[in-house]
Amino acid sequence: MAPLSRILALSAPALRTAAPRTTRAFQTSSMMRAEVVAAASIKKPVGAFRGGMFGFLLGTAAAGAGMYYYVVDEYRVSNELLTEDIYALQAAVQRIESYVRTLEEKVDAKKR
Repeated sequence: MAPLSRILALSAPALRTAAPRTTRAFQTSSMMRAEVVAAASIKKPVGAFRGGMFGFLLGTAAAGAGMYYYVVDEYRVSNELLTEDIYALQAAVQRIESYVRTLEEKVDAKKR
């Protein structure tokens, strides 16, 4: 295996005679640049404040609508339960009334 100094000595003249390297900059054709500019100008960016306000209002409206339907549903359920309780109370009062009437009839019958 050749020593490192010999390898460097052999490659040094080749490096001196080689053409200097230049870096190539990124380039695009004018047609491609026109498409990029046209596409970029169409999309209007939404500002952070405007987007935040829109999101806040949308979220508030959605939460309000959900809360409205929840409250309406709870009102309907409680109203149905109250109506059932009223009918049960009415039936109990009618049973007690009929029981009291039969007792009064029995007491009136014994008095005679």
